[in-house]
Amino acid sequence: MSTLKERITDDMKAAMRAKEADRLSTIRLLLAACKQREVDERIVLDDAAVIAIIDKLIKQRKDSIAAFEQGGRADLVAKESAEVHVLQGYLPQRMSAAEVDAAVASLVTELGAGGPGDMGKVMAAAKSRFTGQAEMSLVSASVKRALGPS
Repeated sequence: MSTLKERITDDMKAAMRAKEADRLSTIRLLLAACKQREVDERIVLDDAAVIAIIDKLIKQRKDSIAAFEQGGRADLVAKESAEVHVLQGYLPQRMSAAEVDAAVASLVTELGAGGPGDMGKVMAAAKSRFTGQAEMSLVSASVKRALGPS
């Protein structure tokens, strides 16, 4: 079984052969981010670390999309949206909102968290458990609901 990084590299080669310039530039951007992290930290990335990088890149693109929509730049919105679409192709199947709520409820019970003061403890555990499986903004909102008002 090949790693996610190998799959991305193979997709880059396929995009080169097919002359898909937009897809190729997005894949190269992703591989450059992976390589930068490997060089900076002197590590070899596993699939979980690559997924974390993909999540970060998607979040950056979504923030850019919101800014470009406010600025009326439909051309840049389309470009960023296309990049998000390519990047999402490398993510595993995500948990639904209901699945996130159920998983967070069991995590809160497991940790014995009782109120908003435990938000940091629960989010730290949730981040390590749900990275790559759920969008962290959904997890955060679910944790806030589970811990109740302050």
